Amino acid sequence: MKLVTGNSNRPLAQAVASYLELPLTDCTVKRFADNEVYVEIHENVRGEDVFILQSTSYPANDNLMELLIIVDALRRSSARRITAVLPYFGYARQDRRATGRTPISAKLVANLIVEAGVNRVITLDLHAAQIQGFFDIPTDNLYAAPIITRDILDNYKLENTMIVSPDVGGVARARAVAQRLGTDLAIVDKRRPRAGVSEVMNIIGDVSGQACILIDDIVDSGGTLVNAAEALLKAGAKEVSAYITHGVLSGAASERIAGSKLKELVVTDSIVDTEATKLAANIRRMNIAPLIGEAIARTASEQSVSSLFD
Repeated sequence: MKLVTGNSNRPLAQAVASYLELPLTDCTVKRFADNEVYVEIHENVRGEDVFILQSTSYPANDNLMELLIIVDALRRSSARRITAVLPYFGYARQDRRATGRTPISAKLVANLIVEAGVNRVITLDLHAAQIQGFFDIPTDNLYAAPIITRDILDNYKLENTMIVSPDVGGVARARAVAQRLGTDLAIVDKRRPRAGVSEVMNIIGDVSGQACILIDDIVDSGGTLVNAAEALLKAGAKEVSAYITHGVLSGAASERIAGSKLKELVVTDSIVDTEATKLAANIRRMNIAPLIGEAIARTASEQSVSSLFD
């Protein structure tokens, strides 16, 4: 078995390698003077079961091209099986045609990955469950719910704690955490007047006197979380925290979160943190290397991956 990584999230790749007690494969992933991607594998991978760990996060196009070119290098070097491990799958929010004459970019990216020569995909908390079917190869969608649940149990008293979905579309994800914890569930009824702008309308459920924990898959601009926190506090919640799988945190999002009424934002390390994120006192990261590493180990040994979440 070989573990290869691009430049999108080397700290996570190193943590996964440590979990597996496996060195990262020696390879070069760099740029030519004109910014084209250059890849060279410095070890023999003929007949090997190779796993590439690469999030297609910002800069999404650069990281996607790195992934595709690494795959091509491995395929041409006679790797037996190539598994793309995508802790964060970029373009996932473009999973349907919301208006006329628009693309379904998530499907296009899935096609590119398959056509490049990937045999299997492992990813984490896809934005929409149906994206798993966009890949015409076996695809394992891992869930952060067990990690989130464990962290909540370690840091919060369940008495007077309520799980909250920041919108109707995320109810299933939030419910999965609430059921694991045995807590009640509330929903923020959110309407978005235009792209990138969110407006909280009302709260479904009684949050009075509750410590509310928002659950979602992606935090990007941070507007949804900030507005949801304010709405929950106005509705009588005593405090609001958030657990989000993927901390995209574009632009001034980290500063927005730091200056908000959120007690704490907890994200996984599926996306490498920025300096702004490191400086935000109320943003904390959870390590997913054991989950990713265990999924890789089970895949390599042909064991069940889904049983991780039983």
